[in-house]
Amino acid sequence: MLGKVWSAAVRGIEARTVEVEVNVKPGSPHVVLVGLPDAAVRESLERVRTAIENAGYQFPTSSILTINLAPAHLRKEGPVYDLPIAIGLLAATGQVKRDGLLRRYALLGELALDSRARPVKGGLAMAVACRDAKLAGLLVPADNAPEVGVVEGLEAIPITDLTEAVGFLNGERKIPPLAVDLDRIFDDAARYELDFGDVKGQEHVKRALTVAAAGGHNCLLIGPPGSGKTMLARRVPTLLPRLSRRESLETTKIHSVAGLLPAGGTLLAQRPFRAPHHTVSDAGLVGGGSYPRPGEISLAHHGVLFLDELPEFARRTLEVLRQPLEDGVVTIGRAAASITYPAAFMLLAAMNPCPCGYLGDPRRACSCSPREVQGYRSKISGPLLDRIDLHVEVPALSYRELVTPGDGVRSADMRRQVEEARARQERRYQGERVFTNAALGPRQLKKHCKLGEAAEAVLRMAMERLNLSARAHSRVLKVARTIADLAGAEELAAEHVGEAVQYRTLDRGAGP
Repeated sequence: MLGKVWSAAVRGIEARTVEVEVNVKPGSPHVVLVGLPDAAVRESLERVRTAIENAGYQFPTSSILTINLAPAHLRKEGPVYDLPIAIGLLAATGQVKRDGLLRRYALLGELALDSRARPVKGGLAMAVACRDAKLAGLLVPADNAPEVGVVEGLEAIPITDLTEAVGFLNGERKIPPLAVDLDRIFDDAARYELDFGDVKGQEHVKRALTVAAAGGHNCLLIGPPGSGKTMLARRVPTLLPRLSRRESLETTKIHSVAGLLPAGGTLLAQRPFRAPHHTVSDAGLVGGGSYPRPGEISLAHHGVLFLDELPEFARRTLEVLRQPLEDGVVTIGRAAASITYPAAFMLLAAMNPCPCGYLGDPRRACSCSPREVQGYRSKISGPLLDRIDLHVEVPALSYRELVTPGDGVRSADMRRQVEEARARQERRYQGERVFTNAALGPRQLKKHCKLGEAAEAVLRMAMERLNLSARAHSRVLKVARTIADLAGAEELAAEHVGEAVQYRTLDRGAGP
């Protein structure tokens, strides 16, 4: 007899439905598993056998079992197929009804030896694929149900073990689909624990970070140890506009595929903040493995990637950022597969001005020679620096600034400015597939960043004195466009260009 069950397989952050076909016929006991399964799928056979027996059902011990995972050309990996294979075997042996609910609902989940259902990676992506395939619902382990429940038009049926799945499919047990209140999730996400009001002083740095957030620009903070670079960086997500439903779904898919969505998690409603250590490998940063997995830059999609102690990262590791910073995606090629992951993130980095960290500090003498300073800064290549729009000095605070009573400007006020500037950009670039000033291409720059005579003179002088590259010239224009948007101005004035040039610290050969 033949049993057929719907499931799904993930490729990148997308998924497609998979039909699990199980055929049982009399003969010498033998199991054949086909359909491009990996080692984890092959191991599922023993888990399935033990789970079926411990749940009180009959496993066909004197039969030839043929299990096919279709389509055959699509790689199947992980323990996702434990539950579908088990149900397929029970359907083929008449213990689960083969008509009705079994053809309308898909299944996914790992089985413990005692038949409990364990959560799996990629539940959200697979749920979207099942919805698009016009299936009625998806039976999933209870811990996966909240992320599946956010997909409209698909019932998320939470189960705790194999017995519940069989009872539901046979019509013997009613399990209501899990309902998720998305409005409440996004309302709760609007409240951040961190706030720029906690940061004393550094008003000019807060201004620069407001500019960076308003235009989606990459930013480098340069200052001595203890000046508050990391404290400032961790509060940048509080400035960014709230995630849209589309952005949230895409970001959550990546975290779900990577297995980083917490048990019982639903949609990520706050922008991600990723801060990998400087010892991170190329694969850890951009993704990789024999079958490619998302790296830190994809986990930071629609959020912030913070690289502290930037010169301490391996130069080769930093260089792999260049293509994702330009294209907003990263393609990882391997013999087994070539996968493209989204990687549209805001790069935020921090570094000391010199190896000892005290170049330009009025209270502590720098012990580094000019050659050591140059060698330290040269660890960051020119092409990478060109892709960072703002270079911002973060000086050490004085005692008076630290003990001054009262809070500084709060995140909510800064965020309001950012949202207003983003709204202007959205109206301006409607229909152009551009969402922020940082993403402007050559044609859009020419169209939307026209300079008056005074502004042109300021930019010409900066180009000549600082010997800026063509890419740095474009960055200055983009930042000036954002500064004008924050001021509510449509024309780029000399003061907008002048402020943008001031954010090219390393191009000026200066440091804190």
